[in-house]
Amino acid sequence: MMEGLRDALQYITSLKEKSMEPKIVEIEGNTYCTRELTRYHRFPMASSLSVNTLTALVDYIKGKPEELRETSILHVVSPTRVSLYSGLIDERKRESLMAAEAIVNEFAFDNYYDQERFLIELQSNFLQTADLLTIMQVSGNIKSGTTANYSDDGVSQKTTIKAGVELSDVIVPNPVRLRPYRTFAEIEQPESSYIFRIKDSDRGPVFKLVEADGGLWKNTVMKKIKNYLEYELSDQIKERKITIIA
Repeated sequence: MMEGLRDALQYITSLKEKSMEPKIVEIEGNTYCTRELTRYHRFPMASSLSVNTLTALVDYIKGKPEELRETSILHVVSPTRVSLYSGLIDERKRESLMAAEAIVNEFAFDNYYDQERFLIELQSNFLQTADLLTIMQVSGNIKSGTTANYSDDGVSQKTTIKAGVELSDVIVPNPVRLRPYRTFAEIEQPESSYIFRIKDSDRGPVFKLVEADGGLWKNTVMKKIKNYLEYELSDQIKERKITIIA
């Protein structure tokens, strides 16, 4: 009796294991896996490459045309990312061939920096302009303990610097036009307006920059990236092999 029950349980277990095994079936010319009814691609898909410059992206398209499909799309996703896709293939999907991601220094806008870090960040993250030199001069000359007071009308700031018994007013420049590194090296870095702010703290004077253009620079830069790619890939565009969107 017990042996018969054990055999029955083993038989039921084996049926369950067989039912869990994936099976490949053909339905109307398409191949599916029965476990999740997943369709197998007819075409092998390439692994996407990652690069950091637009030059590498252009060199790949020009140097390896045999790896591209009949048509391709270059999508300018943002000021720091461009993706290369194939045209529509199996089941109206696209193959991701390459993504170019710009390496940019990240300045923390709208965050206060102490004096030393602020000066370092300005020199390493911005192109040199007249306004950059001005705010470096102002922030570099304000020393802990020498600031008598700050006045702020919501638009401009004025700080009174005390040196011994003498007082002198320093106007904080606002707004300032600066060009931070924030897109691909092949593209001219955009100039935008920023609000420069100073305040006192227990660590001494601290400084910050606040973006003041509402992010409009992003659209401008994306158009410049598109123009750059259209110029570099003009032959491919004429042959209708590449479409560039931004």
